[in-house]
Amino acid sequence: MSQPTSIRSTLAEALRGWPPPPLDPAGPMGGVTATLSWVLFGMGLAVMLIVFGVLAVALFGGERWRARLARERVIWIGGLAFPVVVLTGILVYGLTATQQLSQPSQPGEMRIRVTGEMWWWRVAYLDGQGRPMMLDANELHIPVGQPVTLELEAADVIHSFWVPRLGGKLDMIPGRRNILRLQADRPGVFAGQCAEYCGGPHALMGFVVVAHPADEFQRWRAARLRGPAPAATPLEARGAQLFGQAGCGACHAIAGTPANGLAGPDLTYVGARRSLGAGILANNQGALAGWISDSQAIKPGNRMPPYKMLAGEDLRALAAYLASRR
Repeated sequence: MSQPTSIRSTLAEALRGWPPPPLDPAGPMGGVTATLSWVLFGMGLAVMLIVFGVLAVALFGGERWRARLARERVIWIGGLAFPVVVLTGILVYGLTATQQLSQPSQPGEMRIRVTGEMWWWRVAYLDGQGRPMMLDANELHIPVGQPVTLELEAADVIHSFWVPRLGGKLDMIPGRRNILRLQADRPGVFAGQCAEYCGGPHALMGFVVVAHPADEFQRWRAARLRGPAPAATPLEARGAQLFGQAGCGACHAIAGTPANGLAGPDLTYVGARRSLGAGILANNQGALAGWISDSQAIKPGNRMPPYKMLAGEDLRALAAYLASRR
């Protein structure tokens, strides 16, 4: 499967044609929101035509028709009863149509817990008992044709999870766990974005959902459960040593090492991600070195401090080590 250079380029590609992502669903949950959108567009157009028709009569109609429009009963019907009926109908239809998007997970259904943080996404794949068994950040991997239950949480302020082609948006509220179900009916990389202003670099808080064919997903899952290979070159070994000496493990975790920090993204498989900084950079060794050196110049306001004191050789070693985590 080809890898786009970044989440932002993925979204840009999706926006170039018609229809836009919310109206071009790639799964049944996205189809629900697309259908609801078209219903709203249709109702809005119908109401607009009615209003324009009444306005035309009021401005250009004969005295008899204008007198009828001025009657008290017409005003009560058009100004109160009609909006109440239309809005109530839309509300009932919308709640009914979107009910399936937040249903509890079914037995055996894949579950992923996504936690919105300033300004990235913590991802945990859960086992049958709801315990995290694989950790990641800013990417979700799912099998094609299977519903997936997302448990949405927030660690600090209100965020909002939105993958336009796969489903509606749902707020992530501190102290509460909301449920959203997604399903992709075709392989691909689907861009997502935080849809609730959460301060600072909110607009730079993106992610992707990668939908794999079932057999490919099983291979991906098995590889993740095995864990990444140890450092294979002297440069990578030097990077692993620097990772501990620079104190990176105080904020980040890498499975199988002493690094167990929880403040920042898990870096066990950082080399396999499609982007860095939640969609800001394409993931490669050069971008990793630049991000480590001064992430504030790339994503101002993010919570990672700059490491400008590191020499170029040290940055290359750290970048090589992290790039090998796949």
